[in-house]
Amino acid sequence: MAVVTPRVLAVVGEGLRREFFAAASRAALDARGTVFVSTLEEALGSSIDAASIEVLITSWGLGPLDAAALDRLPALRLVAHTGASVKPFATDELFARGIRVTQAGAAMARSVAEVALGFTLSLLHRMPQFDHAMHAGADWAVAERAPAQHELLDAPIGVIGASRTGRAYLDLVRLLGGRVLLADPTLDEAGARRLGAEHVSLEDLLRRSRIVALHAPSLPETRHLLGAREFAAMPDGAGFVNTARSWMVDEAALVAELRTGRIDAAIDVFDDEPLPVAHPFRALPNVLLTPHKAAGTREGRLRQGALVVDEVERLLDGLPLRHAVTATDLDRMA
Repeated sequence: MAVVTPRVLAVVGEGLRREFFAAASRAALDARGTVFVSTLEEALGSSIDAASIEVLITSWGLGPLDAAALDRLPALRLVAHTGASVKPFATDELFARGIRVTQAGAAMARSVAEVALGFTLSLLHRMPQFDHAMHAGADWAVAERAPAQHELLDAPIGVIGASRTGRAYLDLVRLLGGRVLLADPTLDEAGARRLGAEHVSLEDLLRRSRIVALHAPSLPETRHLLGAREFAAMPDGAGFVNTARSWMVDEAALVAELRTGRIDAAIDVFDDEPLPVAHPFRALPNVLLTPHKAAGTREGRLRQGALVVDEVERLLDGLPLRHAVTATDLDRMA
């Protein structure tokens, strides 16, 4: 059997290949000598010459790239991840060897922001309660009972974190007439004004917002940023939106507050995924749930693939990466 000597190895399953790589992206990868496999073990145990691989394209499910794995990829210069967080596979050894890392989180911002906007509108208009009652077969008079409905126009919307997704969400809210309150310790009042938002403290944001949308980074200091005290500070009838990470939320405290019926929530991310069937979130009528699919649009997936292809080409052409991840950045990822 002839030995294949690729410059680029893409560890991306067949289904995801179709989602990520349009014809133009696939042609660009083919021109760079790319071989596709479903698992790294498949590649390392086959007729592929691992010593020729300069770039490794990854998707979900790849294990840690430790010394043993990297010893078998001696020419590796770049790991390009089609997703956002590289924590499942990035190791100190990877960075110690000078291997570059990049990821496609920037391509996901619009998709996630649109879901956060959809969540916002759903909570303002009490869609979870109405939908739950109608599906449960409640009497019409019972089904139409809910807290006051609101429009987004002129509504105070709190955004925690001016991340890429936070900024994309903020822009969408502003375009539809919402008044944005922004809590982000990395910005000052002038920086918030440039984004079209009012800079406030977290405490002020929680107290004043009709919807609180979480878009902060996962840092050691943001672990359980929102707990019982914070949820209790939200006004009666307010809504909480989380399309970011569960890392920043004390789930037990959120469940306890939601059980009172005082606030509502729309959630895409959870401590345990898949979310257990018996989890109390599933039974609450004032909660809208999606299975961590906020970034799953067709358009977003193709942007992710195109971004990765561009990063691969930039490295091979000797150009600087646009979306590099450093060892320090790793500490900011969930």
